[in-house]
Amino acid sequence: MAAEPFTPLDPVDAIMSVMNDAFDPAYGEAWNSRQVSDTLTLSNCHYQICDAAGHIPASPEQTAGFTLSRQAADEEELLLIAVKTTCRRAGVASILMKQLTAAARTRGVSRIFLEMREGNPAEEFYRKHGFLPVGRRKNYYNRGTMIGIDAITFAYEI
Repeated sequence: MAAEPFTPLDPVDAIMSVMNDAFDPAYGEAWNSRQVSDTLTLSNCHYQICDAAGHIPASPEQTAGFTLSRQAADEEELLLIAVKTTCRRAGVASILMKQLTAAARTRGVSRIFLEMREGNPAEEFYRKHGFLPVGRRKNYYNRGTMIGIDAITFAYEI
């Protein structure tokens, strides 16, 4: 019997399997599959996906987390990082952050930015990974239940 040919995992399906679980709909932060797909067609956009052990998942259902980022010259913006609720507090986000940083360094990036809503519990995680606040956008978030919430910009020097 011949072996099945390897079919690479569709990153959009893998990302959406996490997206639909990880983001609280009250904040309206989750992207739809069209937004993810359109982003991934851009040559300066990158993604990382992993299973609960930090390996490439075999199926969308096994995907535990992902990152989406966009590079401009020697800077990169972390657009999204998410981990399935059942995989949180198990080191998946740290694995993804290390993979993102290593990949960005390889691409010649010297600084990674991210923006989060004020009060986001992920702030502790970002600070743990070396991100420091560098800016604020007053009343940036105004959708869903977020009315007049500031955005805080963080940066990490590679």
